Amino acid sequence: MKRVIYLFVLLLGTLSAAAQDKMYDSYDDLMKDLGDVATTLHKSKRSINQIYFSPGADYEIYSEGNKELTKYIKKRCFAVRLSDTLYVNLKHMKYKKYRFGNWYAQGQIVGGNVYFQAQPLGQIASSTLLPKEGSKLGGTVGDAINASSLNVRVYYVINPETGTADFVGKEKMNQLLSSSPALLEAFSQEESEGADVIGKYLDKLK
Repeated sequence: MKRVIYLFVLLLGTLSAAAQDKMYDSYDDLMKDLGDVATTLHKSKRSINQIYFSPGADYEIYSEGNKELTKYIKKRCFAVRLSDTLYVNLKHMKYKKYRFGNWYAQGQIVGGNVYFQAQPLGQIASSTLLPKEGSKLGGTVGDAINASSLNVRVYYVINPETGTADFVGKEKMNQLLSSSPALLEAFSQEESEGADVIGKYLDKLK
């Protein structure tokens, strides 16, 4: 009986450790999983209206009751892992000459690279905005939001050498799927470069 209890406590401890929230200072720290454990982190999803009036990523990460830690998370922290979900700080991230703005984007690590979902910027904003991906809010505000693609997400991959982001569209996915003919064939039938489609194939590469 004691052995059963011991094994249960050991398993519980292992699961608790795996689910710890962590903060990462840099890209290298994230890839090596050298993060600082935190116990007071929370996230809130920003609404379309909030993004419209204060451009940036989808999530705010903060520490309950700790203003200094919240300030660090907002301005200096590279990434945060809450349970099993990764969030990347886009405050200093750029795609070509465009900045993403403040806040955090949901990300994932695939094949030794960090990918994240964010708004399409620059030329890719018009090329990836398909009617089925736009929510129809109606009215002048709805038209403005749809026109600026605030409700559309695409994938980017971080270039660790430059600290900038590269767009993950059909060209990039064709390269990633080149060693899997079946996946490449399935992807060739897709019309969208939106995050829902790209994410589906990134998941298969894990």
